[in-house]
Amino acid sequence: QVQLVESGGGLVQAGGSLRLSCAASGRTFTNYAVAWFRQALGKEREFVAAISGNGGSTYYADSVLGRFTISRDNAKNMVYLQMNSLKPEDTADYYCAAVNRPYFTVPIVPTQFGSWGQGTQVTVSS
Repeated sequence: QVQLVESGGGLVQAGGSLRLSCAASGRTFTNYAVAWFRQALGKEREFVAAISGNGGSTYYADSVLGRFTISRDNAKNMVYLQMNSLKPEDTADYYCAAVNRPYFTVPIVPTQFGSWGQGTQVTVSS
C-alpha cells in the first residue's frame, strides 16, 4: 500500500479557487489509480474525481465536471485537484485514495480503495 498525505485545503469565497495536493510514498506510484472523495458534515463520502496510473484517463462526478481538474506528476509522486468556481456546496473534507491497480472502474466507490489520506478541509463561504 502507499501512504497518502493531503494538503492545500482552506477557506475561500464562492467563485474562488483552491488546489489540493496529495503526496504519496511507499510503492511504485504509477501502479496506482488515485481518486479524490469528499465528505460534508452529516453526509456520506462521495466521489469527486479519479485518474489512472499513467494520467491518461480521468473521470469526474457530474457535480464538479468543468470546474475541477485532477492531474498527477508521477516523477514527484503527487496528485493534484485544481478546484475552480467553488460553491458553498463544495464545502467538505477532501480525501485522496489509491487503489493497487493502474486503472479505475466505474462506478467509483470508496470500498474500491485501500489507501487513504487523513483529509484536508475545504470551506467555501457565500
